[in-house]
Amino acid sequence: MLIDSHCHLDRLDLSPYAGSLTGALEAARQGGVGGFLCIGIGRHNATQVIEISEKFNDVYATVGLHPLEFSASEFNERETLRKAGIQAWLRDTGRHPRVLALGETGLDYYYSQEDKEAQQESFIAHLEVAKQLGKPVIVHTRDAGDDTIRLIGEHGCPHRTGVFHCFTETWEVAKAALDLGYYLSFSGIITFKNAANLREIAAKVPENRLLVETDSPYLAPVPYRGKKNEPRYVKEVARSLAELRGISLDRLCDVTGENFSRLFGVSFGH
Repeated sequence: MLIDSHCHLDRLDLSPYAGSLTGALEAARQGGVGGFLCIGIGRHNATQVIEISEKFNDVYATVGLHPLEFSASEFNERETLRKAGIQAWLRDTGRHPRVLALGETGLDYYYSQEDKEAQQESFIAHLEVAKQLGKPVIVHTRDAGDDTIRLIGEHGCPHRTGVFHCFTETWEVAKAALDLGYYLSFSGIITFKNAANLREIAAKVPENRLLVETDSPYLAPVPYRGKKNEPRYVKEVARSLAELRGISLDRLCDVTGENFSRLFGVSFGH
């Protein structure tokens, strides 16, 4: 079954569907998409993504603090208490039955390294609470592969891992993530002309560790590049990945659907 393992349904451009999220999801279903994971990126959208997951049987949610959305001042606490504040919030919201994972969280040093310590503190909090709750982690990493791998090794749970979403790092980072038991999810970036190195990585990741996603409304795949992305375009990601690996689209959909169910502990109806 084809599953969009990472989409921001609260941020979609719904104008083609008369402002209706129902319309956007139905268009994806008509294209063969059988499930959606709606991603939380901060305290400001946690309630909304959970409400979306409660409204649609084929949508689940995550909650977490994206490294570029995270601000220590958000918690209005002394620095020594900040980590405890993050953990308390994650434990509370992460227990919701429609919340499958914590994140997206992680490290992003691309724009600035001034808040590295705060990002790392937040990431550690997610890893530790995920271990307590027995839930996977949705990992975002950019220009921070070494620190990301190190912190997972030090604080992550070896028996309940997670996924490196929208993977764009090197094979060395991919191999380290796989060795830690993590899955790798690929987005529309693999269809871009300048992504030859990424396609080489996507072609050799073990079959049982693959996921596909849109990261919509961002990163629309070819032939929709330049447009607002949406969940129905995940089929183009899957098609490209299947071609890279020399298997049928149906096989790729089945494999990634089974991987999703194994990682997150849920199955979608057929």
